Amino acid sequence: MTASEISPTKHGHAAIQTFLRSLDASPGVYRMLDDKGAVLYVGKARNLKARVSSYARSTGHSPRIARMIRETASMMFLTTRTETEALLLEQNLIKQLKPRYNVLLRDDKSFPNILVSKEHAYPQIKKHRGAKKETGDYYGPFASAGAVNRVLNQLQKVFLLRSCTDATFESRTRPCLLYQIKRCSAPCVGNVSEEDYNDLVRDAERFLQGRTTNVQAKLAAEMQLASRDMEFERAAALRDRLKALTFIQGSQNVNPSGVPEADVIALHMEGGQACVQVFFIRANQNWGNRDFYPRTGSGAEATEVMQAFVGQFYDTHDPPRLVLLSDGIEDPDLMCEALSQKAGRKVEIAVPVRGEKKELVAGALRNARESLARKMSETATQTKLLSGLAEAFDLDAPPQRIEVYDNSHIQGAHAVGAMIVAGQEGYLKSQYRKFNIRGDELTPGDDFGMMKEVLTRRFKRLLKEDPDRQSTSWPDLLLIDGGQGQVTAVHEILTDLGIDDVPMIGVAKGVDRDAGKEEFHRIGQRPFALRRGDPVLYFVQRLRDEAHRFAIGAHRQKRSKAVGATPLDDVPGVGSTRKRALLAHFGSAKAVSRADLADLKAVDGISDQLAETIYDYFHEKG
Repeated sequence: MTASEISPTKHGHAAIQTFLRSLDASPGVYRMLDDKGAVLYVGKARNLKARVSSYARSTGHSPRIARMIRETASMMFLTTRTETEALLLEQNLIKQLKPRYNVLLRDDKSFPNILVSKEHAYPQIKKHRGAKKETGDYYGPFASAGAVNRVLNQLQKVFLLRSCTDATFESRTRPCLLYQIKRCSAPCVGNVSEEDYNDLVRDAERFLQGRTTNVQAKLAAEMQLASRDMEFERAAALRDRLKALTFIQGSQNVNPSGVPEADVIALHMEGGQACVQVFFIRANQNWGNRDFYPRTGSGAEATEVMQAFVGQFYDTHDPPRLVLLSDGIEDPDLMCEALSQKAGRKVEIAVPVRGEKKELVAGALRNARESLARKMSETATQTKLLSGLAEAFDLDAPPQRIEVYDNSHIQGAHAVGAMIVAGQEGYLKSQYRKFNIRGDELTPGDDFGMMKEVLTRRFKRLLKEDPDRQSTSWPDLLLIDGGQGQVTAVHEILTDLGIDDVPMIGVAKGVDRDAGKEEFHRIGQRPFALRRGDPVLYFVQRLRDEAHRFAIGAHRQKRSKAVGATPLDDVPGVGSTRKRALLAHFGSAKAVSRADLADLKAVDGISDQLAETIYDYFHEKG
């Protein structure tokens, strides 16, 4: 069921009252809208009629809810079969619509995992982020790439597993440096048998599963046996591995003996701001922590902030068997049911009051408190810089959203445009964007043409998605890497799109292209410079350098992908495994394209039908 009505005369309790007659006791999700149709709040209810009735009352509301009710001119409803479905739908709509009065998790990036790939006879161990499409065993999540790299480094020391790609593995004729420094067993050149290598893989997986005692006992027994048989070199190698494993266990920051698997989530709120710390405990080991700064929905209480965070966080991440919280949530039983349904097994949520679990939460809470204090200090500094920027460039108000643009290419090849975003809270990396330059008619190296394409695509999309500028996606200031020519070009682009009220500044290197002598260009005004040592100048330099860094990174990524590409990538039915088999058999993609049908059929893993597809692909194209 969906219902909405915008009344030009009724607002607040009176507007809400008009919907009560059409509601029943079904579970579902409701949306509260203002007189322009913008969504103010999304909520779920076990009983829609009862929940909406509570809003129709004129008393008993917190100041935040009272403000929301006063602004409400309309409501929309969606009924569901169960309250669990309503909870899941509510979180999806909050993330999609970003209502002003809801708590919103703003940083929702994926977390890296360790993948023990099983697509090769000698499995590779590596960092993995994103969809789990590759065949193998995944261990995680880890809080950051740094946490993954530390564990991978430890695993290399102890278990000597290869980290090289399959293509590198196949092309090696002698051991690499990792073998020389005792970080790899060099299976690429036959220094270890397939059986012995897979024993190492099994030991590594036991370690990642928390079964380190078994691994230690096995290494100790093998060392004693090698010593007894007077294989002293092997015994010494096993001793070094055992010492490395012992060191790893001794250096764990948090190693809870009674908590094999949990996410520890702690919330600290102060001055209308919130920090949530999440610690990942897997295999009785601390696999890192991440801090989040959710938007608190104009003053939500701790229980509502925690409820919203848990629901939105696990909307895109797999929940562990145990979730430990510093604060209770509004519907713990319902949330447990929803997470269990998502995980396909029982998930428990608890607010511990004693013991080791309480100590884990206390540690996470201390980190949340310290992180929020640092964040608030940084925000105060950022506020001062934005005010200085507004004064230096004669803006109407301190900008809340600054967009900085740059291009990167090599003589026009692999060209990309980049946009970074900064605001009150510093760099907003989740909103960075890269643009693959598509213009076939562009002259190689035409920076003006590239910038025109990037800005046109960016603002056409903004006009399409938010023509009334109700969201926070519209910039208050554009910084362009370039001088008067670039600024004039950007001004013409925006004018053609009917946008004439977004300030823009060109940042040119100035005399001798020396940092510190930058010149700033604006439409209709003379260039000017800021004095050396001005904090605003350093701020602009950092913004420009961040855009440059991001653009170069996007360019290198595109160039690297192009370098590694082969014509086989476009052949239907040829994935990474079959591509490796073809390259190993023929030596190059060119040789594959010239092979006859009988030779293609002789390759392991290539069926007769696929061989015909490959043959037809290259010969029809020719």
